[in-house]
Amino acid sequence: MTQLHLGVFFTGVGPNLLWTEPDFADHTHIGTFVDVVRTLERGLFDAFFLGEGLRVRENRGTVYDLDVAGRPDAITQLAALAAETTHIGLVATQNTTYNYPADLARRLASLDAVSGGRAGWNIVTTDNAWTGENFRHGGWLPHERRYERAGEFVATAKALWRNERVIRDTDVVTLRATGGVEPSAQGRPVLFQAGDSDGGRELAARHADVVFSANTDYDKAVAYAADLRARLARYGRSEDSLRILPGASVVLGDTPQEARDRARWITREQTTGPRAIAFLEQYWGKDLSGYDPDGPLPDIDPADGELDPSRGTIPIELRTGKLERVAAWRTLATERGLSIRDLVIEVTPKHNTFVGTPGEIADEWTRYVRDRAVDGFNLLPQLLPGTVEDIVDRLVPQLQERGVYRTAYEGTTLRSHLDLPAG
Repeated sequence: MTQLHLGVFFTGVGPNLLWTEPDFADHTHIGTFVDVVRTLERGLFDAFFLGEGLRVRENRGTVYDLDVAGRPDAITQLAALAAETTHIGLVATQNTTYNYPADLARRLASLDAVSGGRAGWNIVTTDNAWTGENFRHGGWLPHERRYERAGEFVATAKALWRNERVIRDTDVVTLRATGGVEPSAQGRPVLFQAGDSDGGRELAARHADVVFSANTDYDKAVAYAADLRARLARYGRSEDSLRILPGASVVLGDTPQEARDRARWITREQTTGPRAIAFLEQYWGKDLSGYDPDGPLPDIDPADGELDPSRGTIPIELRTGKLERVAAWRTLATERGLSIRDLVIEVTPKHNTFVGTPGEIADEWTRYVRDRAVDGFNLLPQLLPGTVEDIVDRLVPQLQERGVYRTAYEGTTLRSHLDLPAG
């Protein structure tokens, strides 16, 4: 029977989290993470993922103070959680652009060892200069070369985990090293990677054990899975050597209407007035703090010049064509009578959210996994611990009733939870 795999991805910052709500737990305190990961283990989740930030976020060159500023190192935090759990996988987001292969491979292998084979590595790249400034590189690596370095970096790490002697001397990776940590019960850390672009899909097909995507719409998920699985063959890999877990959010209600009402409230709360203003400031290139977020769009033109892609976290697809985009937003706002905040809610890229009763969502997910559109989901909670407790206590039992979710862990390693071949 096909089984659904579930993880929770805790970014630590960003608009998905309603961290200003009174019942949101202190999510810089280790006690919160212990409580959450124990709840997830009670819910038989495959893994708990931590995001990583190598520099506090910026908006137009200054610290972006609408997110929590700074996060503990993910590997250190997960090592602490390993002592508080027995089964759940522990996945650290770590950057291939601003780390060094031998050092990171050793630290990830150490997490794998102390957790008894439950470690994973969420492979990410970075092209912005403000992160690079923390590493004396500035705008060190051109955007198009991120995946070139990532591919060599991951191949090097895998060789080091096999305790091979590695000698590399290329434009993006240069080292002579040998692995020094004995393999864990699962062999090596499980490799996770977000692969929506062509370069990302190729990196995933070559190296990843689990891939994230934004393709949660059913038809898009089917097409994405078919494309990615076809790429696997070019690297001599079987379809069962990779799991596809799109990122998604869940909003539950006792009735469909209650769920829809709560989803609208969450969306509104995620886009606060100051967030909406900060979003537009990136495109206007000017201080817009004097404008009412619940009023009309600014009556001034954006600053000359395109967006600087090296500063901030604007999605790549939104970094060019600023003037045309602003003109289209003005037309949309006029036609529909949208305020600044309404417009930002409308145009901001969103993670897919499944909205409904536990039974409705369980039915939908059952279809997805039985048709192999996905192998599961990597969930983004809006509230901690509330969202996690709701999913474990209300949605998981519905999935178990449909026979698509485990009723007990059958192994002790992350690789066994995901039913992956040996690494």
